[in-house]
Amino acid sequence: MAPNPQVTVESIRERVRDSFPDDMGIEPMEITDEHTVGRLVVERRHLHPGGLVHGGVWVALTDTVGAWQTFRHLPPGHDFTTVELKLNVFSGATTGDELIAEATHLHAGRSTHVLQVAVSKAGKPAANLVLTQFVLAPPEPAGAETR
Repeated sequence: MAPNPQVTVESIRERVRDSFPDDMGIEPMEITDEHTVGRLVVERRHLHPGGLVHGGVWVALTDTVGAWQTFRHLPPGHDFTTVELKLNVFSGATTGDELIAEATHLHAGRSTHVLQVAVSKAGKPAANLVLTQFVLAPPEPAGAETR
């Protein structure tokens, strides 16, 4: 599957505007055929009551950055949905910390993509996510015959 060079940092910024990743403050930093990089600067709203980043925030960051890498490798008109993910967090994070997530493909097939997303904080490993995404073909036009 040939990568789509039209999926860029600028196109992703436009695509996510006023959506959940934008509301969370997740920023695209780099998008290439080999990897995508995004960041989140931790704010009070990202913390659980104990003062550390909430598990859902780790998942939102990593699933989002992984999605950008998948978008780069989808055929025109296709979409996807995440069907499985496994997150390990190695280090807590709190207000002011910068989390950098880097996604790379482990597998890019016709029906599934599997990615690894490594998160660092201050240059050290902070979390790792492996996720599987199910590729969705464009919907059939209205009135088209189905098999």
